[in-house]
Amino acid sequence: MSGEIWEDILTQVRDAIKEIAGNVSITNIDFEASLIVIYTKDIDYFSENPHIVKQIAQKIKRRISIRPDPSILLDEEESKKIIMEMVPEEAGITEIYFEPETCEVTIVAEAPGLIIGKEGQFLNEIKRKIKWAPKVIRTPPMSSKIISEIRQFLKDSSNERREFLREVGKRLNRPILSGENWFRVLSLGGYREVGRSATLLMTRNSRVLVDCGVVAGSVQGKEPWSGVPYLYVPEIWSQDAFEKENNPFKHLDAVILTHSHLDHSGLIPLLYKYNYRGPVYMTPPTRDLTVQLLMDYLKLSHSEGTKVPYEYLHIREMLKRTITIEYGETTDITPDMRLTFHNAGHILGSSVVHVHVGDGLYNIVLTGDLKFEKTWLFNAANNKFPRAEAVIIESTYGGKNNFQPSRQEASENLKNVVNNVINRGGKILIPVFAVGRSQEVMVVLEEYIRTNQIPMVNVYIDGMIWEATAIHTAYPEYLAKELREKIYKKNENPFLSPIFVRIDTSEMRDKIIHDPNPSIILTTSGMMNGGPVIEYFYYLAEDSKNALIFVGYQAEGTLGKRIQNGEKSISIVHEGQMVNVDVNMEIVTIDGFSGHSDRKQLIQYITSMRPKPNIVITNHGDADNCMYLSETFEKRYGFNSISPRNLETIRLL
Repeated sequence: MSGEIWEDILTQVRDAIKEIAGNVSITNIDFEASLIVIYTKDIDYFSENPHIVKQIAQKIKRRISIRPDPSILLDEEESKKIIMEMVPEEAGITEIYFEPETCEVTIVAEAPGLIIGKEGQFLNEIKRKIKWAPKVIRTPPMSSKIISEIRQFLKDSSNERREFLREVGKRLNRPILSGENWFRVLSLGGYREVGRSATLLMTRNSRVLVDCGVVAGSVQGKEPWSGVPYLYVPEIWSQDAFEKENNPFKHLDAVILTHSHLDHSGLIPLLYKYNYRGPVYMTPPTRDLTVQLLMDYLKLSHSEGTKVPYEYLHIREMLKRTITIEYGETTDITPDMRLTFHNAGHILGSSVVHVHVGDGLYNIVLTGDLKFEKTWLFNAANNKFPRAEAVIIESTYGGKNNFQPSRQEASENLKNVVNNVINRGGKILIPVFAVGRSQEVMVVLEEYIRTNQIPMVNVYIDGMIWEATAIHTAYPEYLAKELREKIYKKNENPFLSPIFVRIDTSEMRDKIIHDPNPSIILTTSGMMNGGPVIEYFYYLAEDSKNALIFVGYQAEGTLGKRIQNGEKSISIVHEGQMVNVDVNMEIVTIDGFSGHSDRKQLIQYITSMRPKPNIVITNHGDADNCMYLSETFEKRYGFNSISPRNLETIRLL
């Protein structure tokens, strides 16, 4: 962008401030992604006159943020001391942390209302004394190591992030190319298949990648590009830039992540390995869960001698450039695209993506993974939008006979199986994804044991599940109302039940395996591609008293799928040796716990969608499921519907 355009933008802002606010002290005006940030030494003036801020934003037709000039911020330690002196002890402050990047201080307390005060008066008094902008959140009932580490990392990287956000702002405010307007969608992965989800949205001015995942269990061995989306096609990969600058993704404007599961997030760090330096947009809980899953993915791969084509430093580079937005919040992500996230009901923080293209030109919805049913954890996915000409919908269970029981039926089935196994003295092994299904099964088991519908037994939690559960409790606003209210009341929080025992050492694992008493074991990974579940399976598989219960999707080619299909002799790696395991334990699949919508729900999502889309595009399903669901929309319900293959391009405008 030329200096003249920059100067013009800054001049517009300064002129608007002078016209509306007079000679108020403005020390700096800068770009911060989609915001224009105005720094002032007269922060009290803007705090006491919020209508002035609205008038300035309306005048310049841009989102603005008014922040105190850093020079007037009270020292962090002194600010913390004043907060502790001002806030009554019964508020129960558990943590205070500062974010220099945004001049905010977050106060974590057991009774937030005592800090906020009537109509925010007490909070405003704190702000007047320390100048930092205070916000208050409730103390999570479970502490999360990953959230604390992310918070500290972002604080340590605040200067780099500030410069990064400034560069994003520059790109957002670059001039739009003149000429014919068009909008295309390129399928780069996850079309007529499950895994390596990736969709490229393209206009004359922008290129935005939605998801960049990996095929379950495929990125290993010697080939670094196996199981990877088609990132090397010319629409996204610049060979010339790769050869000259080692930056083949230099023309990629932004990445959007629908949710944290690896088939959607697993290859995003690869972009940063090849020097992509743009933003990735996601919800706050998706950020935390994604970092957790990616770090564990690398750790597990290294321990098993398999290969992932990036390292920990590339995850950190991704985190530095992550921009979080809440459900319902709209932000510019390119000069001609605006993004809004909505609840997808799949896992914590999962999003239906709504992208508005141009100045009223076109709107597209990408569902990501979708659950159009209220569950124990989440509300049903949103399907109401201001506009939506096109929708890309997942089809995991879009096939002819892909109908699932309700959540209540699934819970009853689980209870019956568990009771049968406990009564015969066996152990129940439940492989689960750390995020989503594990928390839902925990809630169900806690209720049944608390109400004596299942005998009192220990429920052992192994793998990443405990940390993922702590992240759930840190974001109660993303959970269903009933669960949220229970979490706020410690004596009713299902996740804090004494029946749950955390396992984090091999010694504890060995003790559980050889304990003759019945028990329930929830452990990762959900498709049995690795993790603690392999150890339990090795020791428990040959005893017919035990049971293995599948509650989630098992992809083709995974160990879980082979067992689910009835193989009775399984080869696995145990203590570095390839061994055969005879499968005598009972194998049970309980449908209905999936975070994906079944065929009926997928159809209901589209047919009740408002407004009705002009075109329905299916993806994220086996080829037969994608095509059959598309044919259903076309022939039975009258929609224009297609099921593209990978590498097909669809022009929508």
